[in-house]
Amino acid sequence: MAHPKRKTSKTRRDKRRTHYKAVAPTIATCPTTGEAHLYHRAHWHEGKLYYRGQVVIDKTEAVA
Repeated sequence: MAHPKRKTSKTRRDKRRTHYKAVAPTIATCPTTGEAHLYHRAHWHEGKLYYRGQVVIDKTEAVA
């Protein structure tokens, strides 16, 4: 197994870790319902599944 020859300093360690950041999710607003949802994701609102402002699945309708 490989072992370090020298101790990595706190500065050097922290410089490497500068890119590890938490990113806030991008939130979109549905033009039809006004609901907030993640971009490129379908979302449920009052028994209907919406994607890009259009109803994809309607659970309120009875299956014929």
